[in-house]
Amino acid sequence: MTFEAAYSGIGRLDRLSYRDTPVHRLDPRAKVVATMFFVVAVVSFPRYEVLSLLPFSLFPVLMAALGDIPAGFVAKRVVAVSPFAVFVGMFNPLFDTGTVAIGGVSVSAGWVSFASILVKFALTISAAILLIATTSFPGICRGLRGLGVPSLFVSQLLFLYRYLFVLMEEAIRVVRARDMRSFGRRGTGVRVFVRVVGTLFLRTVERAERIYGAMLARGFRGDMPSTRRERLRPSDALFLFASGAFFTLCRLVPVPETLGRFVGRLAG
Repeated sequence: MTFEAAYSGIGRLDRLSYRDTPVHRLDPRAKVVATMFFVVAVVSFPRYEVLSLLPFSLFPVLMAALGDIPAGFVAKRVVAVSPFAVFVGMFNPLFDTGTVAIGGVSVSAGWVSFASILVKFALTISAAILLIATTSFPGICRGLRGLGVPSLFVSQLLFLYRYLFVLMEEAIRVVRARDMRSFGRRGTGVRVFVRVVGTLFLRTVERAERIYGAMLARGFRGDMPSTRRERLRPSDALFLFASGAFFTLCRLVPVPETLGRFVGRLAG
């Protein structure tokens, strides 16, 4: 993936967060708490539980549908970072040589745990992407601040997000300048790459110092004030209650097995 493509993807994620949908209008604190509850519930399952994770997919599906977030956009981002999950679990089939019973069928325990890692990864990453796409990163930081997270930590997150765009813009300029001065395969060696990284570092440090000086001149004292005042509404409380009840139900009750037994009784 090129710098231009990565920058375009981050920019589109930021633009999606400013749409006007029922999910976007929810209080950031409610969405942050619900997403954290979702992540904790998903990762708390044992490593051989795969079918019990499937009902949790309803949460990101509904968030994407009600928030008007393209499913393909979310899927591409999940696939882009999936090599990390594959690397973590790729050796499970080699070292975990036991067997587990799934639906009365004996299956390799290593492959089951590997599938569990992939499913948990896909669910949690998609929920995080949808949280940003329906709240915006500054909105998430406001929600964290409203939940009592220290202002220093929230300010660091905001700076990280803001300087990510600065870094990407400087990287695009440096790479384009390198491409304009190279012909064919020239200018792509290790020495050139090291020089490009050094130039990028110096440029970003200098620009960061100018931005910080401008912030100090405007009265920055370590906190990022916001003129918006969030207020929990009945719709936010209903969202929190419904999502929490759903996650609790899916965590405590084996929903696929229960539905299977119910359908079997109806068929019998």
